[in-house]
Amino acid sequence: MNEKTLRLGLVGKDVSKSTSPAIHTFILHELGVRCEYESFSVTQDGFDCAARRLLGDFDAFNITIPYKRDIMEYLNDIEGDAFDFGAVNTVISATGKGYNTDGVGFLLMLETAGIQVKNKKILVLGAGGSGRSSAAALKKAGADVFLYRRNREKLEEICIQLGVVAADDPESGGYDILINCTGVGMHDTEGVSPVTAKAFLGATVAIDLIYTPEKSEFLRLAQECGLQILNGAAMLFYQAYYSDCLYLNMKPDSKQAKLLYEKYLAQQA
Repeated sequence: MNEKTLRLGLVGKDVSKSTSPAIHTFILHELGVRCEYESFSVTQDGFDCAARRLLGDFDAFNITIPYKRDIMEYLNDIEGDAFDFGAVNTVISATGKGYNTDGVGFLLMLETAGIQVKNKKILVLGAGGSGRSSAAALKKAGADVFLYRRNREKLEEICIQLGVVAADDPESGGYDILINCTGVGMHDTEGVSPVTAKAFLGATVAIDLIYTPEKSEFLRLAQECGLQILNGAAMLFYQAYYSDCLYLNMKPDSKQAKLLYEKYLAQQA
């Protein structure tokens, strides 16, 4: 066991139910590293203070909804996917560098679930940090990506940046896969879906990045329509694994990630 204890954190609007502390602690323990992992639920007004404290007092930290873009102005550099996606979920405090492991975690989740995305017509709901990351990762993987958000003017700008298509009506149907990246369906919107059952016409798969509740209203409706459903629990684990590899300056291994996830699930059973 490595004698150094990493001081890590997570910041978001409401991370009170997040399993990130347990996941990171488990992964790092399996990799022979001790850590202390704290969660910070902060309002927009409190984000500046939280970001400065995390950068000053912690070895590294993660960022979740809705601050994956807000953190960027505090950093010295934006690396790799974080630059391409326009969203950061992982920060190394000593260097002030931001990274994004959502995309690789998302694609590994799909691979593990046997979901093929190449040449599939995919609707991504939501164009925040998670929506951008998912849309960009899917495009890299060869999917035909459509992105939707209510603010049409902002949507067009984001789609140009990512090289994807702006969707006019999420209820129109005709997509192979639908992915909810809006956050609608969790916390104070639990029991609400961002779309009605009409949106699932012609689709075979529905994915919700929400993992609490385990089956969101979006997924419940999709299942009623006969679709394969998947929540974001595996993605949360895999993006955490890739973040931990960055913390340790260690080359990631997808086989190792899958084995660790299987062991983690076995411990939760």
